[in-house]
Amino acid sequence: MISLVNAGKRFGPRVLFEGLNWLVTPQDRVGLVGANGTGKTTLLKMLAGIEQADLGEITKQKGLRVGYLPQDGLNLSGRTVFDECLSVFDEQREMEREIERLAHVLSDTDPASEEYAEAADRYASLDSHFRNLDGYSLEAKVGTVLTGLGFPKDDWGRRTEHFSGGWQMRIALAKLLLQQPDLLLLDEPTNHLDLEARNWLEEYLTSYPNAFVLISHDRYFLDVTVRKIAELWNRGLHFYTGNYEKYLKQKTERRELLEAAYKNQKERIEQLEAFINRFRATATKAKQVQSRIKELEKIERIEIPPDERTIHFSFPQPKASGRVVAEFRDVAKAYGEKLVLGGVNFAIERHDRVALVGVNGAGKSTLIKLLAGAEPLTRGEYALGHNAMPDYFAQDQYKELDPEARMLDDLVSVSNGKTITELRSLLGCFLFSEDDVYKPIGVLSGGERNRYALARLLLNPSNFLLLDEPTNHLDMRAKDVLLSALEEFSGTVVFVSHDRYFIDKLATRVFEIENGGVQVFPGNYEDYLYRKAGGAGVVVETEVEEAVAAAVVENGAGAGPAKRVNPIRVQKLKRRMAELEGAAAGLETEIAKLETALQNYVSAEETQRQSRLLEEKQGALAAALGEWEALGMELEEAG
Repeated sequence: MISLVNAGKRFGPRVLFEGLNWLVTPQDRVGLVGANGTGKTTLLKMLAGIEQADLGEITKQKGLRVGYLPQDGLNLSGRTVFDECLSVFDEQREMEREIERLAHVLSDTDPASEEYAEAADRYASLDSHFRNLDGYSLEAKVGTVLTGLGFPKDDWGRRTEHFSGGWQMRIALAKLLLQQPDLLLLDEPTNHLDLEARNWLEEYLTSYPNAFVLISHDRYFLDVTVRKIAELWNRGLHFYTGNYEKYLKQKTERRELLEAAYKNQKERIEQLEAFINRFRATATKAKQVQSRIKELEKIERIEIPPDERTIHFSFPQPKASGRVVAEFRDVAKAYGEKLVLGGVNFAIERHDRVALVGVNGAGKSTLIKLLAGAEPLTRGEYALGHNAMPDYFAQDQYKELDPEARMLDDLVSVSNGKTITELRSLLGCFLFSEDDVYKPIGVLSGGERNRYALARLLLNPSNFLLLDEPTNHLDMRAKDVLLSALEEFSGTVVFVSHDRYFIDKLATRVFEIENGGVQVFPGNYEDYLYRKAGGAGVVVETEVEEAVAAAVVENGAGAGPAKRVNPIRVQKLKRRMAELEGAAAGLETEIAKLETALQNYVSAEETQRQSRLLEEKQGALAAALGEWEALGMELEEAG
């Protein structure tokens, strides 16, 4: 459909990429990846015909329909959301009006007339074509896509100009999906989507009838949607068959093969050069020397591209909090007459990493603001645990920063002795390099300021981090740094993110916010979806169960066994069993200590406290062992 031959692009004296050869074919499902600044968006615009190649040529199949979604910047106005989406079917709707006109002609015309025969033929032809285009279900198609992308039915009649930039991009995406062009080009399509809309888009693209190329910093999204990875690296384009996970494996294997070939070639070159130097002046070896010189000249030297820099930053660990970090008792939150949360009860334990999930507007940001103390409760009680120190990262956290301060100077002022090299490394993790670090905060874009605010927060984290969409505006490298830091973090984290991979890797519990309530699920997002699909029940934490569940969570154990085996989860179940073994060992040690302590009388109150704690630990141990046994049976059944 589109062919790139030796294509290249320059920005001033800088060559962005060159020598690109790429044939985009029907049914292609390609993920375009590469570090920031390698030219992914530029290449996508070249495929769309928005940018021209400075080198080489681009040819397109005649009549090719290409649809392009930029990262942002689209503004729609003048129509309702529904009518804006329905406008992509203007040709079919005009056809429908023509069919209706012909129907009136047929009803008012003599069936024996020539005019009737012509109208009947035209009507039959149009109606057949219209049915082939599925024209009688246009409105149903629009409704399906709008619902999938998170538009409640009440919003379908609102005018597009009344929506924010993120929702405007959803409308633009809806229009492209309804058009179904021959080649769909999507630049970060999940940026403005919540998890539910992202999940729907994954399913939609899985069954998309034509080709698409997309850029995304969401690993999971790439894993489930694409069949090929095109990587822009070292000014070239390199192709890998399979999804993102397979690309990572193949890239490592390719590197190892290249290094082995380089080593063999280097040894051969050294052998040839040694022979030539040794016998160059020996007349009887002249013929052999010339032969080796020719061989040396013919060798196409293998080059090892420089290693991609691996960045890791260790964040300081905070002081420990008490076992219970935060507790809600019958909490409600309303804005005027609108009740956002009602009757909410839960406890957050030390070391918990809680993901808040729910559709847009369900109350995720509201809940995190209540935990941070940034919003007052309407009703109920919020108890903050012993030594718990919340630190809140809002979506617009950058508004709290001094716009006049330079980034590096500002970091130095709060760094507690970190070196300039360490601080520059941290800024590099969040995509600020070279002279960027000297920019005043006020000149940064909204996304850049949010990235900087996150780096600043994590330089000296408290023991109770509350992060509202920290993965926004981060590429994969920056997300990996953040994920690694939070995995090693010894405090407690509650976070909102729309990145499925990030949630799966980080979360130990999921709080689902729906219809004003909060349901608690153990495990990560994959576990949550599995239980929602019927794999296991929701964890309902009553006062008695809370203590047992909390003790189990604190020691690495979770909810009861699943009743049927999901093959995708087999490896996870094995890891879970190992975790449970560790948790059980820890609980047994604590039980032994408590039993010893009870032998030494201190006071009646202390004896009661120790007895109650001992009972909790014994219950937690029984739960952990019970789950371990059940998982073992489950794995046996799985074969």
